[in-house]
Amino acid sequence: MTHMAPVILEQPPLLAVRPPETVSMRTRDGVRLDADLYRPDGVGPWPLLLLRVDCGRRTAMTSHYAHPRWYAARGYVVVVQDVRGRGTSEGRFRPFEAEREDGADAVAWAATLPGSNGTVGMYGSGYAGMAQLLALAERPPALRAVVPALAGWDVFTDWATEGGAFRLADAMGWALHCAAESARRLEDGAAYRALLEAIRSLPLDDEIPSRPRVLRDYARHCHYDDWLTTPGPGGSWDALSPRHALSAGGGEVSVLQIGGWYDPRLTGTLAAHEALSAGGDGTVRLLVGPWDRRGVAAHPGPDGVRPTDLPTFDALQLGWFERFLKGEMNGAERGGPIRLFDVLERRWRDLPDLPPAAQPLHLAGDGLATRHGGALREGAPDEAFLDVLVHDPRDPVPTVGGHAVPDAGPRDRAAIDARPDVAVYDTAPLAAPLTLSGLAALEIWVEADAPSFDVSAVLSAALPDGRVLPLSQGYARVEPGGEQRPMPVALRALCATLPAGAVLRLSLAGSCFPAYPINPGTGAEPGETRLVDAQPITLLIHGGGARPSRLLLPARG
Repeated sequence: MTHMAPVILEQPPLLAVRPPETVSMRTRDGVRLDADLYRPDGVGPWPLLLLRVDCGRRTAMTSHYAHPRWYAARGYVVVVQDVRGRGTSEGRFRPFEAEREDGADAVAWAATLPGSNGTVGMYGSGYAGMAQLLALAERPPALRAVVPALAGWDVFTDWATEGGAFRLADAMGWALHCAAESARRLEDGAAYRALLEAIRSLPLDDEIPSRPRVLRDYARHCHYDDWLTTPGPGGSWDALSPRHALSAGGGEVSVLQIGGWYDPRLTGTLAAHEALSAGGDGTVRLLVGPWDRRGVAAHPGPDGVRPTDLPTFDALQLGWFERFLKGEMNGAERGGPIRLFDVLERRWRDLPDLPPAAQPLHLAGDGLATRHGGALREGAPDEAFLDVLVHDPRDPVPTVGGHAVPDAGPRDRAAIDARPDVAVYDTAPLAAPLTLSGLAALEIWVEADAPSFDVSAVLSAALPDGRVLPLSQGYARVEPGGEQRPMPVALRALCATLPAGAVLRLSLAGSCFPAYPINPGTGAEPGETRLVDAQPITLLIHGGGARPSRLLLPARG
């Protein structure tokens, strides 16, 4: 059992649950927000759990969690609320714009509902996780515990972009869902049908792939154009982000964050943990497991067997709420501040903090990394070398595995690494198991024959059985005049133990489509780039001598 799940020696009997009631509140600016209320049929009062969702309360309540009745039967009043402009709530939905004030108002209102003892906990995944953090910034007195899952920290860098590139498939997919819900609320049948069709098959082969016709035609129904065209970071993005709103910390509220190795917002989740740990007085814990953005656990083992020590989101947060809302001494806060799931060894590891990217491995080779592969070595090569790879926009390197939508997870990328437009660098086969747990980074000397270009980097385990499983990855877009020497590429944190005989592999490419738009090479904005505009780009990867490209792995302690 994970140390962040409670030790319950005696489970109290389950309570009967009353039929749900629809309840409403008014925000400080007069907008009506609707919710469903579930409460035990017994003598209270009880703590209250608040879930605020952006995709309709009747369907969203069980997307990642047990039905609210499950919590009510265990002694909680549960409120599932449509945020502004969603479901049956009034107002216009603009992502994250009103969640700080509306969330605080909802906490204060919920604390007064029938059966509530005046203490509130919040839970939710993705958007609902960000809504918790934004409400926390207002310091509502009734809020005692939050459990944001798969949420992130900064809207610009965790939701809209990565490494300077637009998160094409992820942002487009969510925008289409948002637009479809807006069209449904307005009873715009034609728009709703067109948007549903686009959701089922993303229109990535449109004349303008990053701004397809369906989103141009129905731009009024969602935020997509704003996200695609608003420069950042900073500026208006700060007003949407917990990173900015919680710069002074989270006060005395106890925070359990749940992250996923295959969730695109993990880097922000780690940043949130660091900031909240430094700036708050409540208990702050982080757990990262093998989950994707939907909360689905993915396992790389060929047998597909689930690990026996993988708690559900419900078990984790119930233990947290029992401890910090009911005062049960169940050990939910035991263990280190950070608990990571080792994706290859399938076990949990406790850490006081995340080790930095400090152990270097240098790229080496004979200039044929796209043919028979280069090497990763501890020492920098004395002799300089040059690898050349060509990005063809007609056949971009596809998105396979890792955190990148739409194909996130521990996917075998052996076939991708065999492509002639992917440069591969391997260590020698490991003589003993190697545990990598912490942060990673890449410093690469690279140039191109175009004003703008992309670098996709994937760190993988090439296993003795022939599979190549992604462990970490990063993406960087270089705009005209923005070259750095060497160029930093931020890789995601990782936790994996490579077995003896395995090889650690770094793969480099000029694209990762459709996770990110194809770079046309001209410096034009994605929303203005047609399919026909993209040109081939030649990348020159330098190493050794005066230009030593290197991979930085987590410090070993």
